[in-house]
Amino acid sequence: MTAKRALDLLGGLALLAVLAPLLAAVALSLALATAGAGGVMRRRTVAGRGGQAFTMLTFRTKGPLAGLPLLLHVVRGEMSLVGPCPLTPGHRECVGESRRRLSVHPGMTGLWQISGRSELPWEERELLDLHYVDHHWLGMDLAILARTLPAVRRRRAARPSARLA
Repeated sequence: MTAKRALDLLGGLALLAVLAPLLAAVALSLALATAGAGGVMRRRTVAGRGGQAFTMLTFRTKGPLAGLPLLLHVVRGEMSLVGPCPLTPGHRECVGESRRRLSVHPGMTGLWQISGRSELPWEERELLDLHYVDHHWLGMDLAILARTLPAVRRRRAARPSARLA
């Protein structure tokens, strides 16, 4: 087992244990709010390491809570805590020359997440992902993990709708 996989497994299990009550509360509130209209989870087929497709589960809600079920994929070894943004198997970056992004597991967070996420143009997100693929190491993963929660908080505080909620 590599150090990265050990970090993913131990970190994923620890986060699942700590966040289990929150996961249950979000699932229950979504179940009550949607009353069977599509279910609690959203399913999306994405390309994993080596291009191996898997069904990624997220909550049917907006914001950072939607991605909490991704921890299950981290523990199962389909994703990593840190890595490139997950893409659909037919996406242009999953074929041809950019296929090298598939040499690592997609991540719950990454350079794209801490650098502005949806505010960045697609080309810049792609460059950040490829930079990660070419230069990642455990220290970089730890630095990205340390910067993820503050980045999510900054984005949430910057949105007017988040301040009103």
